[in-house]
Amino acid sequence: MASSTRNGEPHEEEIRLWRADDWWIATDVETGVTTQGKSRSAALENLDEAVALHEGEIGREPTDEELRELGIDPEDDASGDELPEVLK
Repeated sequence: MASSTRNGEPHEEEIRLWRADDWWIATDVETGVTTQGKSRSAALENLDEAVALHEGEIGREPTDEELRELGIDPEDDASGDELPEVLK
């Protein structure tokens, strides 16, 4: 089992990984999410992304705590609500 963080909490993961023909198949046992890749590392990278999508972690705004963990002060947000010129 591998250790990781899910939703900001420590989490133990059980991953099943096997080879079928020319593909590596990876399954996250808890979520049931399964992916594949041409290499072992590609299958695991795809699984990380698929589980994050499954749990809604991709495409959401980071929390203030997550920003601080990355060394970003949310109080210094200079982007405001207005779109940059390139997006208008």
